[in-house]
Amino acid sequence: MKFADVLIAAIRRSEIPLRFEPGAEEAVAKTVTELLRAWLEAHEPPEPRVDFDYGQKAMIALLLEELNGSKDVPVG
Repeated sequence: MKFADVLIAAIRRSEIPLRFEPGAEEAVAKTVTELLRAWLEAHEPPEPRVDFDYGQKAMIALLLEELNGSKDVPVG
């Protein structure tokens, strides 16, 4: 399952009524996705020096792949 699908499903289940034009869920999802991307990129170590940094860099790369839809989100 793609992250965008999970996010849009969560937005549709939320108790926040979206009284906008068609496509409102996608617009909200885009804003949330941009925020998450910026947050992840801000935590990426610029020059990994120790194993922890390499692990963090790899995890952020994986999460960014899920965020942009090039990799499925693990389910279950």
